[in-house]
Formats: sequence, structure tokens, C-alpha cells
Amino acid sequence: MPTSDTNATSPSTTSSGDDVRRVDVTVDGVAMVQLLGPQDRLLRAVEKQYPGVRVLVRGNEVTLEGPSSEVDRAEGLVAELVSMVRGGHDLGPAEVATSARLLDSGQGSPSEVFGQPIVTSRGKGVRAKTAGQKQYVDAIDQHTITFGIGPAGTGKTYLAMAKAVQALQRREVQRIILTRPAVEAGERLGFLPGTLTDKIDPYLRPLYDALNEMMDPEIVPKLLAAGTVEVAPLAYMRGRTLNDAFVVLDEAQNTTPEQMKMFLTRLGFGSRMVVTGDVTQVDLPTGASGLQLVTTVLGDIDDIHFARLTSDDVVRHTLVGRIVDAYTTYDAERQAQQHRRHEAAQSPSDGTDRADSRAAAPRDRLPERGTR
Repeated sequence: MPTSDTNATSPSTTSSGDDVRRVDVTVDGVAMVQLLGPQDRLLRAVEKQYPGVRVLVRGNEVTLEGPSSEVDRAEGLVAELVSMVRGGHDLGPAEVATSARLLDSGQGSPSEVFGQPIVTSRGKGVRAKTAGQKQYVDAIDQHTITFGIGPAGTGKTYLAMAKAVQALQRREVQRIILTRPAVEAGERLGFLPGTLTDKIDPYLRPLYDALNEMMDPEIVPKLLAAGTVEVAPLAYMRGRTLNDAFVVLDEAQNTTPEQMKMFLTRLGFGSRMVVTGDVTQVDLPTGASGLQLVTTVLGDIDDIHFARLTSDDVVRHTLVGRIVDAYTTYDAERQAQQHRRHEAAQSPSDGTDRADSRAAAPRDRLPERGTR
């Protein structure tokens, strides 16, 4: 951990009434280029998190100067970044922002939350990057069936794939099965050319991409050919019993309730299942989503866990989190408007009563049928 020395300076006061403080943090045992990042962008990210703090670097010494309360928080953040670099973390501006958020919210030490990498491929480690992701990964270890529900960019599928590869490497399972429903995302693609494999490949391509990132691309075709790794559409799961396997169902919001039941009942001995999806992006033409229903049906069953990720767990571009929040607000307002319109329709106004009485009047005045 870095050491800090507060230089004795004459205390002064900012416009907010907070004392100005200067802290010198000496960094030992870490290459400064790893801590600073290209063009010092990591330290610029620290300044972005705490705008009142000025960050200067001389050799292996980092100087923080600004309002006392912000300097204290920035000092803790720098200490955590140093610990993470020592632990082999690949840091970027997103990790700096996430670490600051964890520290400010009191959710624990980022270096402990992120922990060790799940898998390492080509020198790059895959690990949880937010508190929500850490809880999701821990739930996969502790439960037979885990549901990862959250918006785009929260790492639901990516982390599930990493845990599957980890389980295979540790020989905890004998095979990996990756599946997703072949549902078009709001547009008709027509008849695709080629064999059956060629037709379904576009739907499964995201799973292949993630697999190639986490394993040696030269090994993946061999594992696919041997059946150790299987990537297939959900329709192929019917009638099977999946033993000693790590099974991942992706895009589960596009399953029907019947498909979800069919998939979950494929579970065999020695297997684990992870189901991922975003209930706000349902592409089904009609009917209810199986992922929306399953939270109600299976919510109280032991050994089944529902991990809910939010915009705070988005690890893509920072705009993604704001886009998710904007759509969430829009959807909530639209549902509230629909609810108000429904209530208004259920409570008739005076005009409606008069219309009903006028409609009933002619029937009351109809002459009785007479006899000749």
C-alpha cells in the first residue's frame, strides 16, 4: 500500500468553507506507467471523479491538493488503484470510476471486490468489475441455477461464459453447452442460404465471439468437434438430459414460458445452469416472456438465485449506463400513463351515464307486441 505524508502548510479555506489540504503519496513496487496509464489518463480519471482535487506526479510520488474532504477520498482511491495494479488488474478509466463509486458508497475495497481473475487468456484476465457483478459471480459458485437479469452491458453473458470455461478447466464439468433462442430482433431476415448450421450461426455468433476471447482460438474448433463445447439453438434442447455440464442460456427474455420450463427441466446430475437476459428487450412477436414469468414461479425455491444487475453494473461506454437509465425512466412514465388511462376508462363520467340512459330509452319505449 502507498504511504502518505501531509505537508505542513498554512491552512486556507475554499469558497465552500472546506480546508485546503495537500497529500504526498509515495508509490513503491509498482511501475508508474501502469498506475498513470497512457498520457496519464488514469490520473485524469481521478481528477474527473474529484474535480476539486489537483493531481501532480513527480517520479514515484503522487501529490493530491484540494479540499480536505475530497483529498481524503482521492487518497483512498489512489491507494486502491495501487493495490489493484499490484494484483495484476488491467486498469482503465472505467475501473477508476467504478472503484470511486464503491469507496464512496461504502461497498468495500475495490481490490477485494474485484478479486482474482476468473479466467486468463492471452495475458488478459476476466473478472468482475462492479459489486453487482461480484455478487452475480459468487451466486454462480453457490447455486445450481442462477438467473442473471439486467440491462445491456452489465456482463451477464460474458461472466457466465467465463465461469463455464473456468469450470471446464478445473474439470468440475465435462462439457459446456451454450444456447439461445433463434429470435429475430424486430426485423425479418427472410430465408437464409446454406445448411442448417449456416442458418442458425448468425443467432449464435455472440456466443462464439465470447468463447474465442476466453480460450485459445486454435483449441475452440477442436473442442467443438469433440462435443466438449456445444453451441446450439434452444430448440435442440428438447428431450435431452444434461449431465456433468455447465449450461448457459443467453437472451432468455426471448423464450416463451413453455420454452423456459422445457430448458430448466433438462438439468441433470453434476450440472449447473446460468440463465441471462434483459426483460426490457423482448423480441417475441406475441405472448409473455418466459424470463418475466419465471421470477414469480421459482422465486422461493432453494438453490435457485436471481441476480439483478442495474445501470451501475454497466461496463461498456459510460453512455450506455445513461441510455439504460433514460429508457427505464421513459418506460416507467409510459406505464404510469397507461395505468391512469385504464383507471379513467373504468370510472365512467357523467357524460357516459347520460349516453347510457339515452341508449336505453328507445328499448323502454318499444310497444308491446299485440295480437290480432
